[in-house]
Amino acid sequence: MSRDLGFRPLSGNPFRSRADVAAAVEALFQPLRSCFSPGRARVRVATSAARFDEAAAELEGFSRPLWGLVPLAVGGGTSDAWELVCQGLASGSDPSHPEFWGWTEERDQRMVEMAAIGFALALVPELVWEPLPSRVRDNLLRWLSGINEHETVDNNWRFFRVLVNLGLQRVGGPWRRDLVADALAKLDRFYLGDGWYRDGERCQLDYYVAFAFHFYGLIYARLAQEWDQERSATYRERARLFARDFRHWFGRDGAAIPFGRSLTYRFAQGAFWGALAFADVEALPWGEVKGLYLRHLRWWSDKPIADRNGALTIGYSYANLLISEEYNSPQSPYWAMKAFLPLAVAGEHPFWRAEETSSMLPSLSVQKHAGLVLQEDETHAVMLSSGQTNRLARQGTAKYAKFAYSSRFGFSVESGWGGIDHGCYDSMLAVALADVPDQYRVREIAEETAQSGGWLYSRWKPWAEVEVETWLVPVDLPWLLRIHRLRSERAILTKEGGFAADRTGSTHADREFLSPTEVQEIRIDAAGGILGIRDLALAGRAPGRLAATARPLPNTNLISSRTIMPMLLGRHASGRHLMATAVFATHGKDTADRLWPKPPVVPQGPWFDD
Repeated sequence: MSRDLGFRPLSGNPFRSRADVAAAVEALFQPLRSCFSPGRARVRVATSAARFDEAAAELEGFSRPLWGLVPLAVGGGTSDAWELVCQGLASGSDPSHPEFWGWTEERDQRMVEMAAIGFALALVPELVWEPLPSRVRDNLLRWLSGINEHETVDNNWRFFRVLVNLGLQRVGGPWRRDLVADALAKLDRFYLGDGWYRDGERCQLDYYVAFAFHFYGLIYARLAQEWDQERSATYRERARLFARDFRHWFGRDGAAIPFGRSLTYRFAQGAFWGALAFADVEALPWGEVKGLYLRHLRWWSDKPIADRNGALTIGYSYANLLISEEYNSPQSPYWAMKAFLPLAVAGEHPFWRAEETSSMLPSLSVQKHAGLVLQEDETHAVMLSSGQTNRLARQGTAKYAKFAYSSRFGFSVESGWGGIDHGCYDSMLAVALADVPDQYRVREIAEETAQSGGWLYSRWKPWAEVEVETWLVPVDLPWLLRIHRLRSERAILTKEGGFAADRTGSTHADREFLSPTEVQEIRIDAAGGILGIRDLALAGRAPGRLAATARPLPNTNLISSRTIMPMLLGRHASGRHLMATAVFATHGKDTADRLWPKPPVVPQGPWFDD
């Protein structure tokens, strides 16, 4: 394998056909063969750690590839992986074996990984059950039954018990229909309407809605439809509703908008589209579903998402531990294999026979349950956020609470604490007290949010003495419009960023983090796009903010390892201030030359009411 193909394991795959998708499963699994333990129960690809024990982390490496291998087999594809899998099932479930996975406890990571094994038992028992000796079968049933003896986390994890019991049922094991019904009833508490779920008691609405709730729900809808027709029909209908909103999360080039946690699962973002085919739910015309699915895989095909041996790394479009969660082991990224579920559907299915088509989207999608407004143009899909927050997630403020997220420009995370050079305030307004100029704070928790007429409102307090009201007002892309009303008892400093773009080839030294100007606008023509920011003049307002070029520290952005960003820098006396910011982002010079001189006009609205 060449060095480049190692880093880009999907390079050269056109993702035009079912055969192309099947080839991707083998391309991703092949590098893992050398990572299996002697007893084949554990897989380890690197040395970083997660919050759970090493046995569970190495179980991840064994189980997660099954999300791709099982559909491949169901659809008639062949693989020599199954001997490894059967050996691993025998070793890992044997309490006397040195590679035993360990007994399950309360809210145990093993529950997560059991789901893939239950999925395999339910769909390909001839490959993972029938070849096993009776003693191994007994061990495996006993080990899997641990999920029925201990409490799961009260969120999407409840589906893991469902999937394991579907597998136990298929092979004649001691499954618990009562516990399945209980888990499904508790999951229904999280349903908000219009196809949307929250993930547990906290109101997190991110890709878990798609690659967890709907993904598992659609698997259940197919496998349980004979004996639970009502719930299967419910899950299909909810998926139909969700698809209408979720299609807006993808740009025309197939790139998803990075938002929320667990982004290292990468093309699991598109798993929902394949799950529709698996459950035979034509939520959108099949050509549109297929287009969303394959364009997404194509976007990933040239990204350096692996190590030199071809094993997936923690990161997004490149290896990057800064964006990881505390529950990401080196093997965690293989949840990306969920994207290959439609291989379980025959080539004659209309999903595979349809010609790819593009989505004909309305200009604006207001998604009230998630507190989002989405737009798209030829450059990217853009998400405006009213401030979902998850302070418990690593880098949670950056992942949920920025003003805008882009499928082309991604977002950036902090590399430290305090000063502006660590903050990476793309799509954020950062506030510091003037007498403590090296400590900036951003919108972390919104004390109040609202939606009206397409715009989003949030009220937040970066400091006890400072209150900010922010309105995100949709205008025609490539412009974005933000309006801030500040009330402060003390003098403050503000820094507000636009998007951050790749600056590959830049001659600017990394040490030059910030280059202020004496003007109130700046346009940056970078390798990754054309960016800009303007301080819009408002009648009766104090002198405006000054523009600057910022060069964030490396490896802070999910899409590009070295970026450049336009910013506005302000100094404000105590009192009340109204600020309007126009952010510009496109990739075409002709478009930029035509539209950069035409910033949006601040419309009448509640921001003028004070």
